[in-house]
Amino acid sequence: MVLFTKEELHDIAQLIKNYPQILIVSDEIYEHINFVGKHESIAQFDFIKDQVITVNGVSKSYAMTGWRIGYIGAPKWIADACTKMQGQFTSGTCSIAQKAAQAALEADLSSVIEMKNAFQQRRELVLNLMKEIPGLKLNEPKGAFYVFPDVSSYFGKSDGTTTINNVTDLTMFLLDKGLVALVTGEAFGDPNCIRLSYAASESILKEAIKRIKATLALLH
Repeated sequence: MVLFTKEELHDIAQLIKNYPQILIVSDEIYEHINFVGKHESIAQFDFIKDQVITVNGVSKSYAMTGWRIGYIGAPKWIADACTKMQGQFTSGTCSIAQKAAQAALEADLSSVIEMKNAFQQRRELVLNLMKEIPGLKLNEPKGAFYVFPDVSSYFGKSDGTTTINNVTDLTMFLLDKGLVALVTGEAFGDPNCIRLSYAASESILKEAIKRIKATLALLH
């Protein structure tokens, strides 16, 4: 994940303030899984605050995916409209989940920091292991728990039976031959990449990357 600096966000905000009809939807679900410093939100700038809808939740930073709790910070007219719409299609999240989310948000961040440090350790493990695979182009993610390597050097290669024409072919090849499930980068803006989550145990990550390396070695 690439992080915007406070200065970069300020420059974006300065531009957007000239267009009051434009709203920014800022997804900040990975707020606390940040390896390089303090989280910065574009909503912090008073001159643009009424144009920002901040979306957040407890799924990532608090590892509460199954609780299905999210929330927004927005101008009142947006929040009121969301409340009206939400009330028409769901009866709302159960009270237990709401109380659990409240407890998570009001607690100190010690457990979150412990989890973030574990993710950072896994990131280093995954990057070091993937650097040993020829042809992968890697960048160092600054947050979240994914790596997003460019795998385009394998396009056009074949194991003698299957030819890899694109990233979908490659992920299917890794699934069929290596029994490793990956997500293509097409849904995330780059069809030359694959996305691998390191929100798993170190033993599973080591085995997965071992399989990826061995399977890609079949292509020439």
